[in-house]
Amino acid sequence: MIVRMRFFPFLLTIASALAQDAGATHADWPHYGGTNFAWRYSALDQINAANVKSLTPAWMFQTGDYAANLQATPLVIDGVMYLITARARVFAVDAATGRELWRYNYPEPPPSVPGFVGNRGLAVSDGKVFFGTKDNYMVALDQRTGRLAWKVNIDDARQCGCNITAAPLIAKDKVIVGGSGGDGAHRGYLTAFNTKNGRLAWRWYVIPGPGEKGHETWKGDSWKFGGGAPWLTGSFDPALNLVYWGTGNAAADFYDSERVPEGADKRRDVNLYTASVVALDADTGKLRWHYQEVPDDLWDYDSAYEVLLMDREIRGRMRRVLVHMNKSGLTVVLDRVTGEFLGAFSVPEVRTWISGVTENGILVGRNEPQVGKTVNICPSAAGAKSWNSMAYSPRTGLLYVPVNEVCNDITVVNRAPEEGHSNMSGEFRLKLPEGRTTYSHMDAWDLVTGKRAWSIPYKYVLLASVLATAGDLVFTGNPEGEFFALDAKSGNRLWSYQTGAGNRGSPVSYAVNGRQYVATPTGWQNSVVGGLEAALFPDQNWRLGSTLVVFALPEGARAEGSR
Repeated sequence: MIVRMRFFPFLLTIASALAQDAGATHADWPHYGGTNFAWRYSALDQINAANVKSLTPAWMFQTGDYAANLQATPLVIDGVMYLITARARVFAVDAATGRELWRYNYPEPPPSVPGFVGNRGLAVSDGKVFFGTKDNYMVALDQRTGRLAWKVNIDDARQCGCNITAAPLIAKDKVIVGGSGGDGAHRGYLTAFNTKNGRLAWRWYVIPGPGEKGHETWKGDSWKFGGGAPWLTGSFDPALNLVYWGTGNAAADFYDSERVPEGADKRRDVNLYTASVVALDADTGKLRWHYQEVPDDLWDYDSAYEVLLMDREIRGRMRRVLVHMNKSGLTVVLDRVTGEFLGAFSVPEVRTWISGVTENGILVGRNEPQVGKTVNICPSAAGAKSWNSMAYSPRTGLLYVPVNEVCNDITVVNRAPEEGHSNMSGEFRLKLPEGRTTYSHMDAWDLVTGKRAWSIPYKYVLLASVLATAGDLVFTGNPEGEFFALDAKSGNRLWSYQTGAGNRGSPVSYAVNGRQYVATPTGWQNSVVGGLEAALFPDQNWRLGSTLVVFALPEGARAEGSR
């Protein structure tokens, strides 16, 4: 019997004022996700649906680093903006004018260090600016001067084949980061350091070792090379003292005979704790609970993406919930205190990897890659959504999600793992699904009902993050260079600006001296996913760049439509 994707008709009421504001930013944008609840939502409403048509550039900042363009999320604290480039050049600038205050250039790693160039953001706390590097260091700079405060090695990149591309997470007096390598022959982990001096606080391995709970879900010695790297940025709930993180796929990606024990039940907990959301004690790094979204991941559907925390009423009861989407576009709603499964929905319009999900979260109708046969699977290993973040507005109760409709042909090739190298055991070739003329859409989803509120199609792919604001606006950009604002309630396009380069980074909003700004990094990224998906559209030549473009209302337009 085929079980189709079901939606859960939960009741929805307005949450408490505290819950509504827990994930909102105000004058500052202090964390990668806005706040550590990762909403990417600003409570500022000076720029709103009524006056956004008057939005105009206020200033621009050229970084001069065009290695892999500008992917990072800018941070703004007390009128100072902090920005990092792909090659780890860090800038502090006046957030009202763009005047450079200081810069720090991290030394270029030697060519022997493997991996791609890229950096998605910083963290700021305890008077320091933190970032990870391609050669696997955690670096802390003095927030006021940009001088090096401390630098700690995390791993030997030449041995593990891993790098740090994610923004670190701050949890009280600790700075926490994961590394790349979900597809690599190594054992992914999270590492926490003391913000004051860089001393190791704890390390948690995604794949449990001998004697640890979950080790039995791995066959033989495959746990040593099982990947699972948590390569993006997690979230933190100080009230529960829990850190939440998504983990990467199991390696080898498309071939499981060497890593899945004989007779394993693929409905639950296979190759723990890959393709999962985990909750860790912020002080010790001990696992409190987990939820595995893709047991025995055979499609490269990482669960490494952002984790959104909020309070919502579900089935007549106020719950502390966690919302998480993995690469497949499968989105789960969990109780963030216990990890209890509360519901799920799927965002792509073309989905062939499963036929559905049961009421208790079991994947049904798995369409798995096969040895000796090329199988077409949708969505692709590039993701229904890539690493670019979605946003959540407490005003509308909606998630705003960029969704790509791209498939791939997967061919399994059994290869023995080699430490520090790729461990994919197969190849995938991206393909556009037949019968379509648009290959992405910007959506609004109700996380409680699992229903799509509106959808705006786009011809190519959407790989920039999303920003939502209390002005009932949703901002994002496309690879053709347009940065645009949509009405958060209807999806109608209200404003756009040609930035001169493809949009791949993460916009933010902040205020200085009572004036609201919206800032977006520009510059297309032609490595990894960006390059693979750009190749699907040979008629396009999306422009590279590395410029921060900052917008504001002219003085005379600021009162128009004010709230």
